[in-house]
Amino acid sequence: MTDNKAPSEPSAIATDTDLPTNRLCYWLDRFVVGVGSLSSWLWLAVLVVVLANVFSRFVLSEGSIALEELSWHLFGIALMLTLGYAVVRDDHVRVDVLREKFSPRAQAWIDLVCIVLLALPIIYLMVYVLIPYAYTAFQYDERSQAPSGLPYRFIFKSVLPIGMTLVGIALFSRALRCCTLLFGFPRAIQTPDDDRHSGQSGH
Repeated sequence: MTDNKAPSEPSAIATDTDLPTNRLCYWLDRFVVGVGSLSSWLWLAVLVVVLANVFSRFVLSEGSIALEELSWHLFGIALMLTLGYAVVRDDHVRVDVLREKFSPRAQAWIDLVCIVLLALPIIYLMVYVLIPYAYTAFQYDERSQAPSGLPYRFIFKSVLPIGMTLVGIALFSRALRCCTLLFGFPRAIQTPDDDRHSGQSGH
């Protein structure tokens, strides 16, 4: 007999979906969630910068264009790097009203078709366009048009294709999990979370 269990890593991926996990998806999800978890600390930086800008403007009566630009730069970076996390956790907003009434297999079919035919091609086109967009900003050393604005705008623009790539990885992982449910391939595995839940239910 072969052991189908994933390596017993300490931080398993918790997802809000009934789709089974396979070995490749397990590691892809871990990567996307890891990036999203680290990037979530940027929201604290956003808060600090916003508060500093408010204090500077309303208390010291000295508005700062650099602080204002930094706040929305950090906001955009944090948002882009955590989008993939939302996809893995299935925490993003859905606009369909009929899907929840379908069976799990029907939901998996809907997800698989939409991901393969719509979402992934759009993500690919966005990354294809955004990479030259960021490179051009780097090539010309683009900076803010405001005299006291921020330089190195290519840093923010480079995060755009990176964030969309993370979303693409998360969607690809979800598509593979749909295949596991529908076709039994890739083969499902038992994650450390599954072991922990089964142990608790056995007591």
